[in-house]
Amino acid sequence: MVAFFGENLTPEEQIRSYFQTLYDAWGRQHWWPAQSCFEVIVGAYLTQNTSWANVERALDSLKKARVLNVRGIRRTPLSKLEKLIRSSGYFRQKAQRLKTFVRFLEERYGGSLARMFAQPTERLREELLALNGVGPESADSILLYAGNHPVFVVDAYTRRILERHRLIPAKASYDDIQQLFERALAPVAEGDSDLTREAGATAVGPSGSCHSPSRMSTLARTTAAQVFNEMHGLIVGVGKNYCKKSQTHCEQCPLQKFLPRAQ
Repeated sequence: MVAFFGENLTPEEQIRSYFQTLYDAWGRQHWWPAQSCFEVIVGAYLTQNTSWANVERALDSLKKARVLNVRGIRRTPLSKLEKLIRSSGYFRQKAQRLKTFVRFLEERYGGSLARMFAQPTERLREELLALNGVGPESADSILLYAGNHPVFVVDAYTRRILERHRLIPAKASYDDIQQLFERALAPVAEGDSDLTREAGATAVGPSGSCHSPSRMSTLARTTAAQVFNEMHGLIVGVGKNYCKKSQTHCEQCPLQKFLPRAQ
């Protein structure tokens, strides 16, 4: 067998090395880009089965109509809401799901996101998963990016990269992957990692999934939440720029040295 950079490392150790390598190259990713907790939540719904560019267009439409808030979504007629978010795709389903979330928030928490996010992580996660159209990735995105709850978000990029690096089997569950990342990154969250550098620290070319700083991306967070936040943004950068679904650019990827040589 031909040796490769991480062959003597456990999967947890490799993931920690991925984090340090990507963070040294790209720095902070300022993900999730938003101006309010509610904008993050709406974005988590809209980003299902579409590109972020399409989500941004839908969010801009909501902002221009001045309805990107709990009261605005509740009072906007369903047909108008569908039109405003049309660019995000599946707009009828998504409009109805946004209405469902707002109704849940008002009935359960009096319309207060602060009260909602004050709930224990597992309890709130179960409540979110019970809502129509909310799967694990959406629920965890809401918890982490809007609520500062320390949960790692697993997406298609995460699974693809780990499978190609042979760190997980093809049928690994969402929970298994999430637990792997949370175990791996726990020492980083407990240590003295520098999470203050801006994006593009040493990178030549794309800087991951980097966005301009926003109100939500610069909020003070617990160290664990910030580490999970940054790692997910960095993974998105690898998937978007190098480890694409039908095309790979391994030679330029910062994680190329970790890839099994036989692959």
